[in-house]
Amino acid sequence: MKSYILATLLTAAATVNGIPMPMPTPPGIPSTSSAKTQLAALTVKAYVDDGTYDRDLFPTWNTIEGSCNTREYVLKRDGTNVVVNSACTATSGSWKSPFDGATWTQASDVDIDHMVPLKNAWVNGAKSWTTSKRSQFANDISSPELWAVTDNVNQAKGDKSPDAWKPPLTSFYCTYAKSWVQVKYKWALSITSAEKTALTSMLNTC
Repeated sequence: MKSYILATLLTAAATVNGIPMPMPTPPGIPSTSSAKTQLAALTVKAYVDDGTYDRDLFPTWNTIEGSCNTREYVLKRDGTNVVVNSACTATSGSWKSPFDGATWTQASDVDIDHMVPLKNAWVNGAKSWTTSKRSQFANDISSPELWAVTDNVNQAKGDKSPDAWKPPLTSFYCTYAKSWVQVKYKWALSITSAEKTALTSMLNTC
């Protein structure tokens, strides 16, 4: 999708117009010790996909404040110098993707990633939820569930858990694992044995 070379992106990503950009930090990321305690408390179950998942079972994007829906809210929250129009559509700004370190100046280049993908949530407990609860999960801005990231990196992740996919930046493993664990713990979602092993390894990089 992008015509840029990843290595060039990673080199140039640290600044916009020569000004360093901080990584976005959604709320609710636990300490390493808390994340390890939460991980130990999660139920371990096999991943069984019965083919019943449908993204429409997780309604997005809800109106969060004013005329801004969840996507627009996260773009404003995680961006730098974001300007929006009367419809709350971002017309300018900068976004630094914590997954790969790339910086974008077009909102169309940015996806809002669900840290714990919707299908993963479905298979690991959300199937039994009401549609209303699934919508709350899909639009959760009070935990580290929603992240503004490079669109094709988000697409590469898909619905994979950390044993099958990790962010390109190894320096982000610690925050990624803590965020994943917090979301699973908050929403009482189960994990697989392989997922737990991967998360343990990632937390050990903290």
